[in-house]
Amino acid sequence: MDQLQFDDATKVGTHYLHSLFAALQTILQKELATFLEREQAHARVNDSIRNLTGMCWDKCITSTPGSRFVRGEESCLSNCVERFLDTSIFIVTQVQRQQQQLLQAQGDSSSSP
Repeated sequence: MDQLQFDDATKVGTHYLHSLFAALQTILQKELATFLEREQAHARVNDSIRNLTGMCWDKCITSTPGSRFVRGEESCLSNCVERFLDTSIFIVTQVQRQQQQLLQAQGDSSSSP
């Protein structure tokens, strides 16, 4: 009889461990997915910065680079970056507004009889 109780306890303990392992595995998968999304976002930002740097450099730096910028190059770089950021913010705002309008329209159509 003691052996039967031990076997039942072992089964319960084993089932508990399997459930715990499955829960931990799910948590780790979610954390890994979040980490990967964050790293991909960082990579996109770095790629944008690299593209912006190249674009503005090609547009604004007209002389052979030295220890100082030639007259107008520094302000050109500054303006180029500011315009790029302004444009990016404008585009993101417009896309967000369109998404909100789409979601609102979907919500309105789903609540109609």
